[in-house]
Amino acid sequence: MAVCTVYTTQSLNSTFTSSTTKSHLGFHQKHHHHHQLVLFSSNGKKWWSSKRDDQSSVANRYVITCSAGGQQTVVIGLAADSGCGKSTFMRRLTSVFGGAAEPPKGGNPDSNTLISDTTTVICLDDYHSLDRTGRKEKGVTALDPRANDFDLMYEQVKALKNGVAVDKPIYNHVTGLLDPPELIKPPKILVIEGLHPMYDSRVRDLLDFSIYLDISNEVKFAWKIQRDMAERGHSLESIKASIEARKPDFDAYIDPQKQYADAVIEVLPTKLIPDDNEGKVLRVRLIMKEGVEFFDPVYLFDEGSTISWIPCGRKLTCSYPGIKFSYGPEIYYGNEVSVLEMDGQFDRLDELIYVESHLSNLSTNFYGEVTQQMLKHADFPGSNNGTGFFQTIVGLKIRDLFEQISASKAKAPVEAAKA
Repeated sequence: MAVCTVYTTQSLNSTFTSSTTKSHLGFHQKHHHHHQLVLFSSNGKKWWSSKRDDQSSVANRYVITCSAGGQQTVVIGLAADSGCGKSTFMRRLTSVFGGAAEPPKGGNPDSNTLISDTTTVICLDDYHSLDRTGRKEKGVTALDPRANDFDLMYEQVKALKNGVAVDKPIYNHVTGLLDPPELIKPPKILVIEGLHPMYDSRVRDLLDFSIYLDISNEVKFAWKIQRDMAERGHSLESIKASIEARKPDFDAYIDPQKQYADAVIEVLPTKLIPDDNEGKVLRVRLIMKEGVEFFDPVYLFDEGSTISWIPCGRKLTCSYPGIKFSYGPEIYYGNEVSVLEMDGQFDRLDELIYVESHLSNLSTNFYGEVTQQMLKHADFPGSNNGTGFFQTIVGLKIRDLFEQISASKAKAPVEAAKA
């Protein structure tokens, strides 16, 4: 919760009355008559001020500074299309930070929010401005920015980053309606996941780190068939039609966000099997932007060089079609990036330690931590290929980023005091 310090130089003889109103950000604002109330965020910027008509006494001033338990919330953005494995990624991510992510206790059973010891994950579908019926009437999809309230998204993410709790709406995926809001308190790490975390430049500027899950059309189609035909009884034609219907909006509004991402996990069909389109064996690329503060890209063998590596043999059991790693520098949307690629799948997770030992800059706390995390969640989708492996690696990098940001924030006030 926000910890606030009140500084007052109020003169003894002035009259004082106070009324409280609840703003749409979901926190209480006090209006003090005959005084000026100024709210400062934890980084010292003026955030909200209330000027009253009687400014006769300069002494009648209140200054409140707020911070989230002395630290600012670190905000992570995760963008992806629906049905692209965001929820699995979230479970891996929160596991790396410690503690399982659970829906808010005693709240709306249809809440999309997940809360763990350190992390709160909010689903950006909650910022739909139009419910299912409203979208049908206006002829827009959920991917269309016009169906989403970016002003509210920006205000609430900014408030949480500054240590202020908010009343966040809930989009009910079961009914397609907007439910009454839920109270979200500022966590140590806030993950905003959904279709548009990097769409609005104001929201983008609040992100400390951003990830884009880029699932190629072929793989997306294969996954949707596996899920929708098996679990939901959809026909092949209806699945094809729903993908095609979404594609123009996806290409216009979702896909371009990957140019802003600090890391992209790109999932493609394998090159190890000629003309494969089953989407079972995958080629996964971890694209890491160079020059991002608090983020050092992972590398294989030798940083900056171009390498192709087949680890199968005495140390690693590989059945058909085998495993191939590659690593090297590339240019991605005009940015310098390092790319680590894995094609194929593991037979035995415990042997993953052999691959892990050849990677550097992993941000692990101990030798074999990536392998340990993978073994812990062996039942999660993607545990035998690059999707699970790279998601786990990104989770460790974000933990490292959080620790570095927290350390630099703690140092800043000390250095300011010395100056």
